[in-house]
Amino acid sequence: MSFMNRGDAGRRLAGLLESRLSAGDVVAHDAVVLGLPRGGVPVGAEVAEVLRAPLDVLVVRKLGVPFQPELAFGAIGEQGVRVINDEVVRSLRLSTGDMARVETREREELDRRSRRYRGQRPPTDLAGRTAIIVDDGVATGSTARAACLIARAQGATRIVVAVPVAPRGWVHRLTDVADDLVSVDTPRSFFAIGQFYEDFAPTTDEEVRACLRRTYAAEGAKPQPQPQPRERPAAAADPEVTFSTRSGRLAGQLVTPADAGGVVLFAHGSGSSRHSPRNRFVAEELNRAGLATLLLDLLTEQEAGDRANVFDTALLAERLHDATDWVREWLRDLPVGYFGASTGAAAALLAAADPNCPVRAIVSRGGRPDLAAPRLPEVAAPTLLIVGGRDGTVLDLNRQAQAMLRCENRLDVVPGATHLFEEPGALEKVAELAADWFAAHLRDTAGAGRRVSPAGSAR
Repeated sequence: MSFMNRGDAGRRLAGLLESRLSAGDVVAHDAVVLGLPRGGVPVGAEVAEVLRAPLDVLVVRKLGVPFQPELAFGAIGEQGVRVINDEVVRSLRLSTGDMARVETREREELDRRSRRYRGQRPPTDLAGRTAIIVDDGVATGSTARAACLIARAQGATRIVVAVPVAPRGWVHRLTDVADDLVSVDTPRSFFAIGQFYEDFAPTTDEEVRACLRRTYAAEGAKPQPQPQPRERPAAAADPEVTFSTRSGRLAGQLVTPADAGGVVLFAHGSGSSRHSPRNRFVAEELNRAGLATLLLDLLTEQEAGDRANVFDTALLAERLHDATDWVREWLRDLPVGYFGASTGAAAALLAAADPNCPVRAIVSRGGRPDLAAPRLPEVAAPTLLIVGGRDGTVLDLNRQAQAMLRCENRLDVVPGATHLFEEPGALEKVAELAADWFAAHLRDTAGAGRRVSPAGSAR
């Protein structure tokens, strides 16, 4: 099953929930629909309208272990709510100071997002109510789990998680934190939420605010004044662009969300193009996180037909330099990041080794950083290496390359994933790790370009 867009998905989900409510399977007394920003809010708006329930956002932030951020030791929500996994804290011997530093950073981000979505309006009181938590889909379930814990801590007496699509077996991952779990479809083949939508364009902050304004008006409340976004073009309906390089014109897809906090250039590998479904999925998730993206072809169609060009990382790096110059003229005030896959990761690292390169953060997905080995010690931008746990050869190459890096760096292994991250939830984990890395480093101008020794001390 596929959905035309999030509105269509929300209407189908609402119909299913309405029938479940009529049958008494889900308790709806004094229910409130909580959309998970951003993509879950337009889905939730349709559900709220059909169920005649109020709509609000549920803003949560997971608290990642400092030295293993993909593992959460807790989560925080609005109104000072926090839930801690004591077992993780004890087993990893996390100190109070380490935990406090993570919580302070995440609390600032949570408060920023809450103000952006609601203005000065307070969050809905969940005490004694049924919380229907809605997203545009579930992959790993980690965000939904955090949302359930926060809603429960805020006083909700019953938790319902409702999504248009989820992988088979998803219910077993959340039965310990939710009372009811509802999904329109649970397809057998599942590698990313976006594959089940014809239109999975990123939801903007303004769309979230518009959904909330409609429900406020329905309640007879006067909407609060909303902050105006910076003057920046919204995501274009046709993002295709072309630009000149020193050796010809190349094509790309540029998406610029309003109020973008940075721009990420994608360097494709192994001959794939800007139409790569995996990189497009990651790009859409970065757009949802408020980052502009440029998916570009570093080779022409004729050049890509010659496998030797695919491994000509010097040529690819030169083209990436030219693309960086072009995008900085177009979006001159935005910090730049690189996302590289396979041989594209080597090109990104080679380009970053140039002392004049403005890149502030790099993410490699299943990359071949070993192809840039001679220049790795010269890379200054913080670098995240993401490898599948079952991609043994590439994992070994990444470990060797990590030992050569002198910049801030981290190697994250996605358990059970192979080279293309086709397993359920694997690609979503890649997108989550990449979004967190870019969010942390593209905003951190003070730390840009810092080099550290292998032991981690600044130099």
